[in-house]
Amino acid sequence: MSLLSLTAVELGKKIKAHEVTVEEATRAALDAIHEKEGSINSFVTVDEKNALARAKEVQKGIDDGIYTGPLAGVPVAIKDNMCTKGLLTTCSSKILYNFIPTYTAEAVINLEKAGAVIIGKTNMDEFAMGSTTETSAFGATKNPWNTEHVPGGSSGGSCAAVAAEECFYALGSDTGGSIRQPSSFCGVTGIKPTYGTVSRYGLIAYGSSLDQIGPIAKDVTDCATILEAITSYDKKDSTSVEREDTDFTSALVDDVKGMKIGIPRDYLGEGLDPEVKDAVLAAAEKLEEKGAVVEEFDLSLVEYAIPAYYVIAAAEASSNLARFDGVKYGYRTKEYEGLHNMYKKSRSEGFGPEVKRRIMLGSFVLSSGYYDAYYLKALRTKALIKQAFDKAFEKYDVIIGPAAPTTAPKLGESLSDPLKMYLGDVYTVSVNLAGLPGITVPCGMDSKGLPIGLQLIGDCFKEKNIIRAAYSFEQTREYKHSPLAEAQEGGTENA
Repeated sequence: MSLLSLTAVELGKKIKAHEVTVEEATRAALDAIHEKEGSINSFVTVDEKNALARAKEVQKGIDDGIYTGPLAGVPVAIKDNMCTKGLLTTCSSKILYNFIPTYTAEAVINLEKAGAVIIGKTNMDEFAMGSTTETSAFGATKNPWNTEHVPGGSSGGSCAAVAAEECFYALGSDTGGSIRQPSSFCGVTGIKPTYGTVSRYGLIAYGSSLDQIGPIAKDVTDCATILEAITSYDKKDSTSVEREDTDFTSALVDDVKGMKIGIPRDYLGEGLDPEVKDAVLAAAEKLEEKGAVVEEFDLSLVEYAIPAYYVIAAAEASSNLARFDGVKYGYRTKEYEGLHNMYKKSRSEGFGPEVKRRIMLGSFVLSSGYYDAYYLKALRTKALIKQAFDKAFEKYDVIIGPAAPTTAPKLGESLSDPLKMYLGDVYTVSVNLAGLPGITVPCGMDSKGLPIGLQLIGDCFKEKNIIRAAYSFEQTREYKHSPLAEAQEGGTENA
């Protein structure tokens, strides 16, 4: 078994026991990146020099007893919309092609305090707008299970890097499913925590009321451990919540006896691939066998989630992206006549088609003639969706369903039909609208050999419920390594 097939927590234990040095682990990850990047393109920036220097620094810190946590010395990849001081941060957009921040995102600082080694920044849909990682200005990322397919998005680079075993874990951000959906497509585990749990300071905003940073890793244990490390109250983020119940690893218990689990009938209807449906229902059966009480129920307003989400997200995006104007930083057009022309040309040349589409949609729904008809109506719908979940959680501890209606589509299929791509978010966007925590764990494979993900949703601040249920389910199946990961191991069988 290669070093890279270890989970982050397993590697942390080996480093602490002096069986592996931090430098060896970092070099193993960098070698894997050099070997696989040509076929997968999951990184925008690889910071080899600083990673190796940091590895020596962390090793000394471990030896001196400064870094004692479970993630000390473990290499991590960061999604390229989180600011990293002195390291290129592009949001996978031409408009930020040369942006080097002067500060670091709070979540990344928390990882550094835990002794993490940052090896690079991962590819993503431009400004996190997309569901396939094909809207990146630096080319599409490919799925390690089949490079003719997408890895999902917008955190596709992070999920593909973990699935291809180019790194031990990664950070992603989730605005409407951007951690959970690509985790499903890539056969890895990802958590979107309750809104306000992880500081958004230093996360380049897409939809400020929806964005949340979360971990992506091989298993639930890793995700709970990472989430524990990055969670903190931050005065610099006005949406940050002070929490005391952040010992998420205490929920890693293989016991769901008496846990009430609901499956929305609305999630099992038209548009859901039969193979995905069968895998999700089989997972529900496994939890039932372990003593959980599982039943189907009606979750209202599901059909309104997509339109409400895209109106609110686009409105917030049009406001947030107004700061990219070619004046202060980033791309500026070479030839222009006057200030207004410079604004127009810089933004026209700097933003890609999907980002422009969402800026225009957002500007439209915020305009004086349409504000009440669209934006206010979407906000009212958002409140109703939250009420529907509140009602469901009066009865259930956890809600389960698919993370996506299908497995990973082929490259180019979704991009030609944006509406189809938007509809693919049907099972994930409600979680963001209601500010809830959600986790995706692998639950099977389809007939094409592509992973299927199970999504577990909890009530606000009840991450422990979904971690417990996900961990219990995970004990019923073994982790499958992607073909790209196995190639490096010389054809090692699935561990």
